[in-house]
Amino acid sequence: MRKTDKKIENQLILVLTDVCETALKAIDGFQWLTHLVEYTDFPNSLKIICIFDTNENLAVYLSKSTSSYAEGELKSLIQKKLQEMGVSIKNIDRHVTFDTEEDCAKEHNGKWQNRLS
Repeated sequence: MRKTDKKIENQLILVLTDVCETALKAIDGFQWLTHLVEYTDFPNSLKIICIFDTNENLAVYLSKSTSSYAEGELKSLIQKKLQEMGVSIKNIDRHVTFDTEEDCAKEHNGKWQNRLS
């Protein structure tokens, strides 16, 4: 990893930690988030995965279109925080996905490294 890549990685970690802490307080069932990126194609390659505990809690969250942290609002928060670090994302839907601990346990025996690769 180049020095500039490491600097971007550290900024991403700070920004996404802030998003995570906000979501943990505001969203039932939200557990954590992670990101994947190829720095040779940053920010186009950036993928952020928001993890919920169960499929039911994720479905409830996604169905709450009037909630202040409905799907679009969480994506908007991520987009806003990325912009604050100088990263412009035009179509946030291409960069943010949702998953659950429940599905990872069923399909990959809880091994996130296998699931995300």
